[in-house]
Order: sequence, then C-alpha cells, then structure tokens
Amino acid sequence: MALGATAVLMLSGCSSAVEIEPAPLADGEVCRAVASAWPADVGDQARRDVSDASAGAAYGDPAIIARCGVPPLGPTTDDCIEVDGMGWVAQQLSDGTRFTTFGRDPAIEVLIPSDYAPEPLLLPAFTAAAERLPRNSLACS
Repeated sequence: MALGATAVLMLSGCSSAVEIEPAPLADGEVCRAVASAWPADVGDQARRDVSDASAGAAYGDPAIIARCGVPPLGPTTDDCIEVDGMGWVAQQLSDGTRFTTFGRDPAIEVLIPSDYAPEPLLLPAFTAAAERLPRNSLACS
C-alpha cells in the first residue's frame, strides 16, 4: 500500500494544500483535543496547509501525514516500538512507513515517506498529541 492512498496533493494557484481523508472516528471530542496539540513542525519540516484541518495535519514535501480517529489496533505481530513512552506499531509501505499508536482508543496514524528515513526519529514530535488519546488495555511488550 502506498502513502498516497490516504493523502493526495491538491494544487491551487501557486500554493498547494494536502488533501487528507478523515479517519472513521475523527469527528469526536478526543480528536478535537488532539488537533489542538499537533506540532508546529516535525523534524525540520514545517506544517503545511491541509484541505480539512479536522482531518489531520501535514508537514514537509513529500508530506508527512498525521490523522486522528483511526480505529484502535488489536493484538498484533507487527513491530511495536516505544518512543517517549508512547507505543507505535510500524507497518512498512511501498514508499514509507505507517505508524499507528498502540494502546490508545481511538488511534493516531502517522504516514512518513521513506525520504525521511530513519522514520521513527520523527515520532517524538507527535507524543504530546498522542498523549491526549484515552488508553486501552494494550501496550507494546
């Protein structure tokens, strides 16, 4: 699966906004709290305009995409790493990595293109936003 399945660029004049498809659970109060905690930048990548701010946030070019409201993951055999005390499940895609918070309900999904390898080094920027998600009973082991 490619990162572009979730986000595409829309060109409008000289500027471009990243179109982000809202996650299934994005409408809730929790994701509104998360949206207020999205970072101003990720690594050295500045925040970009998005077509729908309630759907998520984007950074850099190619775009790093963050969305709140993804259904929580159940037990998994995929790689689970802890970064700044936050669990993330990593799934390799054809052009980058999808990281999904683990042990949080709903979850945050962060799509990081392979241009930013090693991708896990960018996850600390999302810790404050992810901490606003309620915990569930799962944790990386």
